[in-house]
Formats: sequence, structure tokens, C-alpha cells
Amino acid sequence: MPDNIMLASDPHTPLSGAQMLLQTLIACGVDTIFGYPGGAVLPLYDALYLEPRLRHVLVRHEQAAVHAAQGYARSTGRLGVVIVTSGPGIANTTSGLLDALSDSIPVLCISGQVATTAIGTNAFQECDALGISRTVTKWNGQIGHVSTIPDTVRHAVAQATTGRPGPVLIDIPKDIQGQVFVAHPTSAPVAETLPLSEGQQRLPATALIREAVQMIATSRQPIFYGGGGLINSGRDACTQFADLVHKSHAPCTLTLMGLGAFPASDPQWIGMLGMHGTLEANLAMHEADLVVCVGARFDDRVTGRLQDFCPRAHIIHIDIDPSSVGKVVKTKVALVGDCAQVLAVLNAELELMPIESARTTKWWKQINQWRNENSLGFTSSAPNIVPQQLMQTLADHLEGSDAIVSTDVGQHQMWAAQYLRFEAPHRWLTSGGAGTMGYGLPAAIGAQIAHPDKLVVCVSGDASILMNIQEMATAAQHRCPVKVVISNNGCMGMVRQWQELHHGARYSHSYNEALPDFVALAKAFGWGARRVVLASELDEAIAECLSWSGPFLLDVAVEQLENCFPMIPGGRGHHEIMLSKNRWYDRRTGTIVSNPPGAES
Repeated sequence: MPDNIMLASDPHTPLSGAQMLLQTLIACGVDTIFGYPGGAVLPLYDALYLEPRLRHVLVRHEQAAVHAAQGYARSTGRLGVVIVTSGPGIANTTSGLLDALSDSIPVLCISGQVATTAIGTNAFQECDALGISRTVTKWNGQIGHVSTIPDTVRHAVAQATTGRPGPVLIDIPKDIQGQVFVAHPTSAPVAETLPLSEGQQRLPATALIREAVQMIATSRQPIFYGGGGLINSGRDACTQFADLVHKSHAPCTLTLMGLGAFPASDPQWIGMLGMHGTLEANLAMHEADLVVCVGARFDDRVTGRLQDFCPRAHIIHIDIDPSSVGKVVKTKVALVGDCAQVLAVLNAELELMPIESARTTKWWKQINQWRNENSLGFTSSAPNIVPQQLMQTLADHLEGSDAIVSTDVGQHQMWAAQYLRFEAPHRWLTSGGAGTMGYGLPAAIGAQIAHPDKLVVCVSGDASILMNIQEMATAAQHRCPVKVVISNNGCMGMVRQWQELHHGARYSHSYNEALPDFVALAKAFGWGARRVVLASELDEAIAECLSWSGPFLLDVAVEQLENCFPMIPGGRGHHEIMLSKNRWYDRRTGTIVSNPPGAES
């Protein structure tokens, strides 16, 4: 981002507030906007009509605009930008903004507002945009004078993209959009309007770095645990992370949001951890003597029961957000700073203290015993299709394609995380912290807009896809060749699973009894489409879907009562893992038992 913003070729050329806002966005590097017009933002859209340097993607719902901007941001590492109108326009963005805040995705939302003279009068489509968005944004503000637009936009961009990224909102009244102002040629540099975070001002103290290196060098059962912060920090951070894992001869696991930060084909990769993570990842966390956490926040879906989390391990926590360190678990060494910078220093120090691979030989022997349990194994039920078979077949077809995959939320999301394999960052788009159904399709569209020549696949469920099904029109209008694969079990699968396991099989409103004909619906939107029921046709159907020249929906009928395992039930620790409905792994004996470990006591 340049320190100076040239708002017009002639610095004395009068500009409307709307023109000034768009030119400031362009100067900040923005070239794509997702949005939906309305009365309070029409001056901005009128200026957009005459601005060829910005591409506008018309969505069909404001929530979807934010999810599309998230997909754009998550797949590129750049800022996603949204424009919406006042009242219901801004109100509809809150789910998307919450999602972006939960997963630290940089999004700038610009909302129109009624004229300054009408604010506070209950005018048509007036609402308190700042009040509505305050709890779902990292920062928000309202423009009170046309002259403040450049600095406000630059401040908002800095807030969204520096430190721990997140969504921000600028509310701009309609009359200010239309006011004319003679722009000054420059605006204050970002560093003068926003103090840099502690992590960007300086690296952790040398003594802390050396203490961390000493702990890594002397541990016998270490594990590296990476999260979405690695992805946000960029490719260099992921490269540095992989280098540190290799130097340490340690196993590596990632959170749901961190998938792709470490290559899935690497022999030191032991799978995702957490509620539906692999047996080997969760048991390794439980038995570790050292946990090196990078860019993750110890979410409850990862830790399980806190008093049983990593009971014998010291913890090194690397994070750009100081408020995340020590918030959930006690940390031995806290290294606050950008992941890429801190990891580079750790790697440099570790070069001076090379680690023998024999140090972790016994540890790897134990991990490989857990691996041999094949916790992701499944039984086919031909001629029908089980969801695991769908994901494994899709994974086989995506192998080597460098595809970008988005998901919605539910069982299909967890199966996709378990079976799809990602070799690089920015290839996996999913809703982690907020768990927002309806995320997948618009996020895929946003990623496809950013990467028109890449294969982009949305894995969804029959319930989730209906949350933002209208965005099929967006894909058709903007010629986005996204592929949607629906794991269709006729119910809200994860809700049904929890009702079965925790609520006495009382299936309260979890079955979808009025599903549309997804193939007919997709074709009505101008998509290619197909339904597959038989396992013998699955391979060919996926091949047709992925090779289709335009958008394509594949509706896959899967076994309705299949549950997602492995699973750490709520209130259990990492060492208490269900491998199927009546099969638990007993850590004490290393055997499979029919009851939860400790149930006999």
C-alpha cells in the first residue's frame, strides 16, 4: 500500500465523496468488490459505473457478499471488499462479518446510510449500522465529512490487514457520498494513523527465543500444532513452519483452519486434530512432552476437556495477537509476533543446535502404532454410497490438481477435512469458529473470481446448500465454473448424529422432508447437473462434474445414518476417542473396547 494516495490526475479536480472513496480503494490495491445496490448507496454505485478499474460482482444476498469476499481473501491473502446498502443491507451482513471475525479474515464492508439530516428520525431503511456491527467487527466507524474519506478508508484497510486480521466496517451517509470536495493529493501514511501491533514492532526477546529452541532441542515427545494464523501470515510462514518441523524430527498436526499450512503428503504429517481429528494426532497431543502451537488459539473443538488437555506438556505459543496467548491454556513460553518472522528466527537459532533424529525414534514408533489403527478406515455398503467413499473418491480425482476447495458446515465438512489432502496454503476454505451454514457456495464463487483458471470445488450438504442457493445465479451471471458436490443424506447430518449419540435418538426437526430436485434446480439456473445413487457410478460422475466447462452441481445420495468418526464427544479428553458408535480406543491398554474408557469405574 503506497504512503501517498493520488486521488485525481489534477489534485484540484473536484470529486464526489463516492468517487473519492473508490479512488482511495484503488490506491490501496483493491480491484474487486462484492455487493448489492440499494437506495442509500446509489451514489457509490453511480460512481462505480464509471470506474473501469474496479470489478463489481453482484451477489444475490448481502450475507453471501461477505462470504464471497472471505473466499477471495482466504484464497489470495488479499483484502476482500463488500458494498451494501443501509437497513436490511447492513443487517444481512452480520453472519458473514461474524464468520470473518471468528476466523480472522480481512474484509472491508462499506455500508450506505441515510442522509446525515435523517439520521435518528427512523427514516426509511435507517438502522444503527455501527451498533449492529460493533460485536462482529474488529473496528467500525462512520464518515462524518467528505474530507475524511481517504484517511478513514486507509485506517480501515490497515485495521483489517495488520496484526490479527479481521473484518471492519465503514458507514457512509448518502449525502456525503454525493458531496463534492477538492481532494488534496496526499493522505497520511498508515503508520501515522494506526500504531503497528507489538508483534510487528519488534521480535520476542532473544532470551525467550533461546529458551524455546532449548525446549525443542531437548524434548523427546514433541508435536507441532499449527492453525489458521499460519495461512494468514502467508506462504513464507508456512515454509518456515515446515522447515522447523523437519529440523525437529517431530510430528505435525493442524487445526481445521490450518489445513494446507503443512503438506499432507509429508511423512511427518499425522492428520488434523480435534473433535473429528485422527487417532494419532489426538493421542500424540495427549502424550506429548512439548507442544509448539503456531497461529492457533486452542479452540474448544481442539482441546476437548481442558483439565485433560496435554497433561504432561510444556507449551510454546507463537501468535500475533497477545490477547490470545495464555487465554485458554497455560503457556510456558509466549512468542508474540508475526509467525513468519518468529519462525525464521527460531530456525536460525536451531541451525546452531542441530537435533539428532534418534531423539524422537521411540516417539515415532508409538505414533506409528496409533497410525496402524487406521482411524479413517471405513466399510463400503455397495450398491449404496457412504459419505467417506464420496470424499475419498473426490480426493483421488483432485490429487495433483491444485484445486481450491470450500465447504459448508456439518458432517460433510468434517469428512472433507479428514479425506481431502492439501499440499499448500490458500486451497482450503471453510467456516471454523462460527460454523456458518451457507458459507461454501459464495466462498467458492469469491475464490473462482480471484482464480478464474483454477478448479474450485464446493463440498456441501443438502441442508447447508439451501442457505445460500440463490448464489447459483451469481455464478451463472459472472461465468464462474464452480463445482458443487452435495453429500445428500436427507437430514442435518451433524445435528442428527448428536441427537443419536447424546439425546436418546430423539430426532427433533433434523430430517429434511421437503428437499428440492437439486438437478432440476441447478439446470434452472443454467448449470450442468447430475444425481448419482449407485457406488458403481460415483467415479464417472465425479469425473464428469470436475471436467464440465461451466458451473456444475453433483447431487450424491449417501447413506443417511452414517456418523462421522473418529470423534471426541463433548466433555471428553483427547485420550477418549470414539472410533465408531460402539468402539472406543482405550489408551491404557492400546486396544479397542466397547465402552468409554473409565466407564467401569
